[in-house]
Amino acid sequence: MPLTLPRDPDEIARIQQARKRVAVERALASPFHRERIPADIRLDALDEPEEWSRIPILDKDMLRAIPPERFLDHFCIAPRGEIAELWRSGGSTGVPLFYPRTFEDMRYGVLSFARVLQCIGAGGEDLAHVSFPLGIHPVGQVMARAAQSLGIGATWAGAGTSTPSRAQIGLIGQLRPTLWMGMSSYGLHLANLAETMDVDLAAGSVRHLVCSAEQVTAAKRRRIEALWGAELWDCFGMTEAGMMGCESAAHDGFHIWTDMYGIEVLDETSGEPVPEGVPGTLVVTPLWTNNATPFLRWNSGDIVTWRRAEASSGPFGVFPILKHTHRTAGFFKIRGVNMNHTEFEDFMFANDAVADFRVELTGDGGLETLTVGIEVREAHASADIADAVRRDIRTTFEVSAEIDLLPRGTLASEFEQSVKAQRFVDKRN
Repeated sequence: MPLTLPRDPDEIARIQQARKRVAVERALASPFHRERIPADIRLDALDEPEEWSRIPILDKDMLRAIPPERFLDHFCIAPRGEIAELWRSGGSTGVPLFYPRTFEDMRYGVLSFARVLQCIGAGGEDLAHVSFPLGIHPVGQVMARAAQSLGIGATWAGAGTSTPSRAQIGLIGQLRPTLWMGMSSYGLHLANLAETMDVDLAAGSVRHLVCSAEQVTAAKRRRIEALWGAELWDCFGMTEAGMMGCESAAHDGFHIWTDMYGIEVLDETSGEPVPEGVPGTLVVTPLWTNNATPFLRWNSGDIVTWRRAEASSGPFGVFPILKHTHRTAGFFKIRGVNMNHTEFEDFMFANDAVADFRVELTGDGGLETLTVGIEVREAHASADIADAVRRDIRTTFEVSAEIDLLPRGTLASEFEQSVKAQRFVDKRN
């Protein structure tokens, strides 16, 4: 591995001191950054908060303002001969950008993913079934390569668009992997589909579930772990940087690899650093994966809290812990009422009678209709469950909803056509 785990915070501080200067020097090679970074920036004083804060924060709107055909020569700095691959930006709005990664970047990119598996205690005796999407978005193919770099075998199944879900359930039964990796929503869909096939995943071989790229609420975690009979480990990353962190056994937030990524948690209004436990905007500076894309003080759009970890959490306890506040989660505003997607998802998954659900909002400027499609477990009376869900939505969210009873497997079939499950759909004109 190109970088070993740091032993203590002092070692992390030394790495950051050296690599922040490299990050700024590389940014100054970019025409985009040369127009923004003060010409008199003191490279030998970047550890001074006043000097570091002179570097303007970079956000998504600034990147979107660069014409895609100019991105590679205006923002990026690596010559074509050094490019190993390109990663598609993960954003769902606007024209996606494609971030080049050099061969040197990829050494650290694979390491950042491999640390997830080290953090959960995986090793050479494990076999991984990779259901992350495979393609130009990096999470699936890099996670599979990271597993192999640690001597862990991997089945490159991809999501349902690569290998049909029924075939994946068959492969899991046949090959008996100990690790499953994929979007949490797809893990839920596989489990729901397995129930309709009379396959008991909880009695199978998988003992660890590695998820990323989607929010995992408490109720969703309980549901998935019960269906799989396995422990779910959430991890956090972004295409602009790499895989940045993973939960420990406490499942109380993400340990962030601060020897690889400089992080700041800043007040949304003042831009000043916030104390431990106070929500703020996450700003990231990659320290090693910046040979082609010199992201510097990148505002990720995440609202998080941070705190120091306990040394008792093992070798990864040297890293601080981030927790999402979910304040940036989506919501509907229907008939004057804000309906938070996270709260609604937790509400639905807390109901054991509901196997899965989808929400649609329709209307043409007049009457708005909230329709909740639900799949009900066969052991329950469907009509009674539908009435109870309708009543509980009205009581909890003060909004009336129409309930659409769906045959089992309907949503799994629909969702597997997308990289991320479109569980909340606004069809209003």
